Amino acid sequence: MDDKVLEAQRWVNATYGGVAGYKRCDEDGNTGWATMWSLTMGLQHELGISPLVANFGPGTLTALQALGDIGFGWNRNQNIVRIIQHALFCKGYWGANEYGGYGAVTTEAVKAMRRDMGLPDGGTGTAGGQTTPKIFKALLTMDAYVLLGGGREVVVTIQRWLNSRYWTRANYFIGPCDGHYSRDVQQALVRALQYEMGIAEPNGSFGPATKAGLQQRTQYVGTSGPVTQLFHAACIFNEPVPGTSGVGFRDTYTTATADFIRVFQRFSALPEHGNGDYATWAQLLVSTGDPDRPADACDTRFTITASRAQALYQAGYRAVGRYLDEAPGGTLDKEIKPGELQAIFAAGLRCFPIWQYNARQLVDFTYSAGYQHGMLAHERGVHYGFNRGTVIYFAVDYDATDPEITSNIVPYFLGVRGALNRQGGRYVVGVYGSRNVAARVSAEAYVSHSFVSGMSWGFSGNLGFPLPLNWSFNQIKEFQFQNGSDVFDLDRVVHRPGADFGVDSVGHAPTGVDQFLAYVREVHGLAVRHDPSRASKLVLEWLRYPKYNDFEWRNTFEGVDEGFISACRGAGLRPPPEYDYQDPSFGVSISVDHLAATANAYLLKGAGERAGLTLGDLGGWCGDLITFYGEWVRDESENKDGYAYAMARLAKPNVQTTFMLNDLVEDMDGHRIGLAVKNGTSVVTAFEDLLLRGGHLSRVNNFFDSRYGTMTDAENAAVACLTGAPANPVDALKYAAARKLLVQQQSGGWIDPISITPSDLRAFCKGYADTLNILRGAENRRRSAMKAE
Repeated sequence: MDDKVLEAQRWVNATYGGVAGYKRCDEDGNTGWATMWSLTMGLQHELGISPLVANFGPGTLTALQALGDIGFGWNRNQNIVRIIQHALFCKGYWGANEYGGYGAVTTEAVKAMRRDMGLPDGGTGTAGGQTTPKIFKALLTMDAYVLLGGGREVVVTIQRWLNSRYWTRANYFIGPCDGHYSRDVQQALVRALQYEMGIAEPNGSFGPATKAGLQQRTQYVGTSGPVTQLFHAACIFNEPVPGTSGVGFRDTYTTATADFIRVFQRFSALPEHGNGDYATWAQLLVSTGDPDRPADACDTRFTITASRAQALYQAGYRAVGRYLDEAPGGTLDKEIKPGELQAIFAAGLRCFPIWQYNARQLVDFTYSAGYQHGMLAHERGVHYGFNRGTVIYFAVDYDATDPEITSNIVPYFLGVRGALNRQGGRYVVGVYGSRNVAARVSAEAYVSHSFVSGMSWGFSGNLGFPLPLNWSFNQIKEFQFQNGSDVFDLDRVVHRPGADFGVDSVGHAPTGVDQFLAYVREVHGLAVRHDPSRASKLVLEWLRYPKYNDFEWRNTFEGVDEGFISACRGAGLRPPPEYDYQDPSFGVSISVDHLAATANAYLLKGAGERAGLTLGDLGGWCGDLITFYGEWVRDESENKDGYAYAMARLAKPNVQTTFMLNDLVEDMDGHRIGLAVKNGTSVVTAFEDLLLRGGHLSRVNNFFDSRYGTMTDAENAAVACLTGAPANPVDALKYAAARKLLVQQQSGGWIDPISITPSDLRAFCKGYADTLNILRGAENRRRSAMKAE
């Protein structure tokens, strides 16, 4: 709480509280829009404007212009001076020692603010420091004119340059200088371009005149001047661009600029020529980019018949997005129809599934709704036969604001992930929404694929935000597609090469062990040619990709070698989940990506021994036990006995949980494979030892003996998994963050295991140790029977 802000709130409420139409602000000492609106309405009353409105509109500006600049010694209306002084305090400037007179202190405060805005301060001593009508308007906003947390100095430099060059122009209003690219800054940039191109009445909108002007102003090596400087500003506002260190703010297009633009064009799925042509300008300035540029993907609510599929292929499309289901009571008839997928694939098209139940207002998004939708989406995905590893894009089809993303959207996606994990992790979560929604959900709910609603260019979540780094699809234009006399609505969608491109088949069944091993040998051969010193590690990276390469995984462990991923794609390798195989001992279907991710984690971070922990354990049994703990605390009202809960549900092939028998088998085998590779064994040999030379017959005992040794240590390790951390401090921080997220995904909130009664928690962990012991006994009996035969 700020005493000066509190003083402003009390004064404005007391002074204008009885004026018709005035809206009181809270008297809490915290600057917010309500405080600025109240001060604005006070100003309107002093100017004789009626009715009062909680915004600084054209009428207020016109009245101030008639009043003229306000500076040192101005004494025509003490309340107007006092509004300036209170607003300065709310902005963080020392506005006055005594209220009502525009003296030296107020003058110096306005000078400081003007300099922070990038404007001339107007003079020395008592000269200068005037509050012009435009400065008054800026003063009554929430804009800051100093670098704020998370901002960038180079952006502050650009913001001040824009203000300094254009602030006297009629249609340009002083913008923030806080280091953040925002909607207002984006519109200021477009206004500046419109001024430089001689467009009448610049308005900050990317309209026909602006498009025509940019088509005549291609940037290339050697061009210079204000337009070129604005081009560099637009580049900086779109950073970071993967593969670049950024581009400087300058007024000459250099070879360094061209190098940056080639990378930006590649990232944006534009032709890579290094010039700032119209398509590049558009991509830098508006979320649609050029809506008429080539696009090889599309989506629609209409059924894709064989005729439509063939027409789409002939028109250059190679993938189509279709809906898994329609919400109860819906009338759009948009879900996939029987035989439709076969028609899509037969025409040479791929399909990326979309999930949307309403999703058009805040109340549609809660953790429980996300969990329910995840369960339903899994069921519909299985119904249509979508293979393991398919990305399902869950829609946020409205302009969600930052507070709404925090309060509802991120929890919704945590619920979706929790449900899909509980169903065995067959499908991967993707997000459809504005650039801001996609970026924040990806970062905070660890969603690995984004489908950007770029054609909603007016969304606040698209204005002032760059493309998210993990974008797969960008929806740029809605139009009517003509297939002869058949006309239907279609959205044009740009696909980023190398990113998720949907699937080209469904109904894939697990392969046999021999087919899987042949696949591993083929991948290993490619890895040897790519880098023989890391061949086994590269194989594990490909086998876990793309599901285990999201933000969460990369932050905790490391990303994949993108060059090797491209080599595998170039060689025509099918996705790893198509080589899921049936385990020869337990008969369960083994998820290759989960197994490889576990092995990769142990290779990178090692394995704990006895009751000790490493970060590698988080990628295997420990991560699964944490998610299973999340289920238990979510269900605690019905399952208070942790031991009984674990014994009834853990590692069962017929009880749907996040820790089923196949998960445990993958954890044990990943432990074996990862440590074998870490000790110098080829990944091919390690898999052959496991699957061809009898390793699977003793996997449980080998895992138990090498990892724990005793039942006491197994139980203690489980307790440590839920309450402890690795010894390495950096790994400990990563472990704690991942544990919290995994619990939240299943329980909908963070319930710290330390808060559980120790005896109850230990009983739950004993259930894990006893489950392992039961499987050890069964394995020993099976091996004895085989010997007897």
